[in-house]
Amino acid sequence: MTTHPSWPFVATGSYPTRGGNLVRPLIDGEPAFRRICEAIEAAHHSVWATITFMWPEFRMPGERGTALEVLERAARRGVDVRVIFWRPDAETAALKRNVFWGAPEHLELLRRNNHQVRIRWDRAQAGFCQHQKTWLIDAGKDTETSFVGGINLNPHSLVSPGHKGEGQNHDVYIELAGPSVADVHHNFVQRWNESSERHLHDGCWGDGSETDLPFPHCVPAERGTARVQVQRTTHPGRYTDGRAPPEGRSFDTKSGERTNFDQYCSAICAARRTIYIENQYVEVAEIAAELHGALKRGVEVVLLVPAIPDISPTAYDTVGRRVFFEARAALGKYDNFTLAGIAGLGSDGLRKAVYVHSKLMLIDDAWATVGSCNLHHFSLFGNGELNAAFSDPAIVRAFRVVLFREHLARDTSALDDRAALQLFRQIARENRQRHKNGDPAWQGLAISLDPATYGIAVQF
Repeated sequence: MTTHPSWPFVATGSYPTRGGNLVRPLIDGEPAFRRICEAIEAAHHSVWATITFMWPEFRMPGERGTALEVLERAARRGVDVRVIFWRPDAETAALKRNVFWGAPEHLELLRRNNHQVRIRWDRAQAGFCQHQKTWLIDAGKDTETSFVGGINLNPHSLVSPGHKGEGQNHDVYIELAGPSVADVHHNFVQRWNESSERHLHDGCWGDGSETDLPFPHCVPAERGTARVQVQRTTHPGRYTDGRAPPEGRSFDTKSGERTNFDQYCSAICAARRTIYIENQYVEVAEIAAELHGALKRGVEVVLLVPAIPDISPTAYDTVGRRVFFEARAALGKYDNFTLAGIAGLGSDGLRKAVYVHSKLMLIDDAWATVGSCNLHHFSLFGNGELNAAFSDPAIVRAFRVVLFREHLARDTSALDDRAALQLFRQIARENRQRHKNGDPAWQGLAISLDPATYGIAVQF
């Protein structure tokens, strides 16, 4: 592993880099939501969440019922439970089906069950999305813990590692405890207090939902060894209160924040050995350019994406999008680049594509970021997004080992990061040949994809 004198955290956002954090990766939805439910059930003071999508048919693991039922049980034992739900606008109305956006039927459900959960609804800038997916337990207390990631309350995401079955999503959360939880806390308060719908008759729910929250005033005690920075995307003009987080500095929040974009670019630029990315979309020219630079330096790069993307091939018909497509396709000219997807075994014994919904990057087995931010225009320049970047070689290496154990069905703990990514490429290519031959007996889940045609031709 390369030793970096100073990992490239960024100085352009709301929150400082803080040491002394515990970071625990949670791979796939069933383990992640099981752990989140355990934390909710153990909460003494508060449970605060930011939720984007919530499928009506979603149920928490362990026969706990719906997410609202889990939260309501906490509220009824005296815990302060608050949720900020996204409310789509006219430009994003097509996404309302799986959003608890405060429709008349949603308010009737809350009334009928006399829900004590406090809710505010929040729009994004027109055409964008409030995409953060955070859970905050016992805000401001000694037991303060948060969960940061991108897993929706989606039945297709409530799956176990290994992905046996079909119609499954792969995704990731991290559990975070220690000083940087103060910044997840600060973000929630800023959003709660400035939720766009708070003054409308249908913009809040529950006694106390009309009351603003105080910002955090202290930093939690150290709980681990990781350096962490909470990073965001916020649209200019979306928030006005730029007061400082605890032991931080004030920030011109009116001008917006693009810390996620800055961080991805600077981290890829700093890589010396390996870059491992999982993302639902990689659709931004600047990211492709940084990856070109890394590949030229000899960095091993693996990019894990959905084997069957949900972007129409016609999306690349415009001149600007075609230029991007060709730049991404050109990554395939480097021998040290691997584009891959994953596919599990269905009940019929055949391979079924797994939709990669995770948003993470690992650099040099020493630094990582996990959160809600996709690598497309919306997430990097306009949505409301939140990631946690962290540096701790032991944690990041272990994270890579667990991910590769799922994707490759191999233990890579004895390999360094370069050897592990080279093994990934080898296994993915071998599985591509098996798939071509009609043989579902793969090694693990990974299958190589062709960068030259990804997004415009069927590859699985």
